[in-house]
Amino acid sequence: MFIVYAVVAGLVLGRLSGGRLERLATMRFGWAGAAIAGLAIQLMLFSGPVADALDTAPTLGLIAYVGSTALVLAAVLRNLHLRGLPLVAAGAVLNASAIVANGGIMPTTLGALAAAGSEPAAGFSNSAVLADPALPWLVDRFALPSWLPLANVFSAGDVLIAVGIGATIAIGMRVADSDQTD
Repeated sequence: MFIVYAVVAGLVLGRLSGGRLERLATMRFGWAGAAIAGLAIQLMLFSGPVADALDTAPTLGLIAYVGSTALVLAAVLRNLHLRGLPLVAAGAVLNASAIVANGGIMPTTLGALAAAGSEPAAGFSNSAVLADPALPWLVDRFALPSWLPLANVFSAGDVLIAVGIGATIAIGMRVADSDQTD
């Protein structure tokens, strides 16, 4: 849900800098279907009913999570010509590194969960508190405060992803697609 704030920020910055929303329609984003499918799989995986069902088959959930993450990353890599997406790719690689190093789970901290007004998930989740996570500097250790809508924990990789998405949108609102490459 951290990404929602990045999209809004990108739209606001794009508009404030003289950009036009209709220019986003001219951007050529290859493999959009793969990115949408990967994100849709993740939304389903971590919804209540599916997460509860996967609690009895966590290996299937982990495979689907890592696979859907790879699908989104492949789409991002396919579109590195769009300004801002190299940051998204770097953030995705950081997150994927933490997820793979921790057996398919993005670790978080109790402090970050508390700041977001959350508790450790009871069932299958993309985020879990681990006693000694691998790559601890890449885990979900930050939080949007609980008083914000969609409060959640996030990582350094998520920050890069958010900045990259915001930049891609803001730049895309200002320049034609043919001007997106350097």
